[in-house]
Order: sequence, then C-alpha cells, then structure tokens
Amino acid sequence: MKKLLVVSSAPAALVDGLPYLDKKFCTGMQFYCDAWNGPVSCALPLRDAPFPFGKTYEYGELPFSIQLISKQAPLGPGDLRDFDLVLCCGDNHEYFYLAEICKSLSVKIIYSIECTLETRMQIAMLDQSKNFLRKIYSILWILNSERQRRRAFKIADGLQANGYPAHKAYKPFNCNTHFYLDSRIDAAILASEEDMAARRAYLSSMGPIRLLHSGRLEPIKGAQDLIPVAQALARNNLDFELNIFGTGSLEAVIRRDIERAGLSNRVHFHGAVDFETELVPFARSNADVFLSCHRQSDPSCTYIESMGCGLAIAGYSNRMWAALNHDSNAGWSAPLGNIDALAGALLKAAANREDLIARCDNAWAFARSRAFEREFSQRIRHLTRVLDEAAPNSTQLAQPGTFAKEKV
Repeated sequence: MKKLLVVSSAPAALVDGLPYLDKKFCTGMQFYCDAWNGPVSCALPLRDAPFPFGKTYEYGELPFSIQLISKQAPLGPGDLRDFDLVLCCGDNHEYFYLAEICKSLSVKIIYSIECTLETRMQIAMLDQSKNFLRKIYSILWILNSERQRRRAFKIADGLQANGYPAHKAYKPFNCNTHFYLDSRIDAAILASEEDMAARRAYLSSMGPIRLLHSGRLEPIKGAQDLIPVAQALARNNLDFELNIFGTGSLEAVIRRDIERAGLSNRVHFHGAVDFETELVPFARSNADVFLSCHRQSDPSCTYIESMGCGLAIAGYSNRMWAALNHDSNAGWSAPLGNIDALAGALLKAAANREDLIARCDNAWAFARSRAFEREFSQRIRHLTRVLDEAAPNSTQLAQPGTFAKEKV
C-alpha cells in the first residue's frame, strides 16, 4: 500500500494537548481516506489559538494521522522519506522547498494550485489596509515568490490546477498537469429534474426574474456593485428580486444602501446560512440567475455550485468566468466593473425567457458533468497514475473545454 501525505495550508491548533482542526478540511480528508488505497497523513501549519469553524478531536478519532508544522519546526527529509507521494499546496510559498527534498529522496510530489500571479497582484492592489508604497513592496515580494513557485513546479512530478486560469498559467511549467473544477456540489444536492421543470414553468409564466448572490461581502469580491446593479435594473423598470446571502465588511453599507435606494421590497438580505441545508435548497427553488460581481480570476467554487442548482450566471468577464462561460454557455459576461453592462445582460435575460431557460439548462448539465464525485475521482486517478508512471504522460490528463465538444 502506498502512503500519501497531504501538505495543506488549512490551519491547526492545540487545545489542551488535542488537535483543533478546521471541520471542512477534515471532511475533505475523509474523502482522501476513502479513495486512497493506503495510509493517509496530513501536515498542517500550527496556529497559536483556535479559529472559527474548528473543532477539537481526540487522537485516534480521525482516519488520518496529523503532523503540526511551524517555522521553528518545518518539514524535513526525516518527515518525508517514508511516504510514496506528497500532495502539496502550491499556493503557499512556504512549501516550495519541499520539491527539492522530495526529489533527493525519490519521493514523488504533486502541487495543487488555484491562484495565478495576476490574481495575487490584484489582491495586493485591492488591499485597503496598505498604502501605495506597501502595495509596491507586496508586488515585488509576490514576483520573487512566483519565481520560486515556478521553479518548484518544474521539479515536481505533477500539478493539479483548479480552474481555467491556473491551468493555462502553470501547465507550461509541468507537462503532467491535471485540470479540475473544485466545488461542494455533489449528486445528492444537485438540482433535480423536478426543480428544473418548476423553474422552466416559472420563467415561461414571465414572473419577476429571481436573482441570487452569495459569498463574502468584501470589496475584493466586488460586493460594492450589488446594489448599484439593482438600482440600474429598477431604473429600467425590470420586475425582479435579489436575495443576498453572506457577511463581510460591506454588510452594513449594503443594508444601508438598500434602504436609501428604496429597494427593500426587491432586495432581501439573509446573512450567512448553512450551504447544504439552507442556501442550496433556496437556490434550487427560488432563484433563476446568480449575480456575480467578482473581478478576480480565481476559481471561485460559487460558479459551479450555483450552476449545479440550475442557475444561469451573469457576471463580470474575469478570466475564470469568461472561460467557464465559453465552455458551458451558462450565462452572460460583462466588462470588468461595468455596472451598466452587467445590468444590461440581466435585462436581456429577462426579456428573452427562452434563452434564459436554455442557459439555466446548460448550467445544470455542465455542473452535473463536473460534480464533486467526478472531479475528485479524477484527481485520485491522476495521483495514482503519477505513482505508476516512470515519466509524465500529458496525453492522458484532463483538459478544459472537453464539455463543449460533448454538449447534451
């Protein structure tokens, strides 16, 4: 049996000598334990104190072993030599040195990656806590870190790229690159045939178009554009409703702007809710279009998750959504930051219900083809193939764009 080590950026702490771990991370590790034919371990960065959405676990309670690491006690050759494969977070700059160690030990290593250089620089420039000089310093640091990242990727035995931008950016540095789209949408919570039939009937009746937004309400996520888009729709006399789910630094501003704009009868604020038991059922039954004001090109899982609920998407044409929409034909794109153009796309959707219904159906079909079970099993196959192959074979790897050739 082959031994797998997952080196993650998920936080960990010690509470009364027991591991305190992120619950979502532990759920993900359970999937590895179920799918991997052998022992599974993880290495996690140690924090000084507990953090939100965590839980204390008894030793032996979890099906995987845990190693806590820090700057004072980083992973070394002795920690890696007994493993057959290391799956390592390539977004974390503190793990690039592991490629050289694994190479010296003949231990195979695969990095996972989702953010590109462009996205990292966008995040740095949008950081409102930093002045201009500090932002320039951050950009220089990011550029130096990116050189180290690319060097590590060239040494690695493979990459797993989450999203179109990451795949395009990093495939040139490793021919054994596997493309995937991460999300929490699985077969159990996908919209049903009955959900889709009900939505088609509702849209055909020309009822108000039902918009939904969920996510962190932060400037970096474009949440400041939500109410201006709603105002543009109201000015054009569109009959609509917008339901907003989430919390963040802009929550109070958004609530205030809803009242000031006189939109309280159209825009409804729900705060943070449970994804599987509250958000998904609401989206499946009470929404038609996901409104995305996201400007960055990171592979937000919200796209696939909303599509899996049967929602078309209207969003800014960042590199991720532009490519995903090209493959799925699941919605509409507007130039980055162009509120009027985004509102115009929604007006167009509301006016042509036949087209809107078709795009909802396209979204649902694409998400089904990329549901969690399928994406995760393909990632595991890639890992096992890397162990079995003497050399990378890029012809067998998953590539973006295949769905467009096999549309249903």
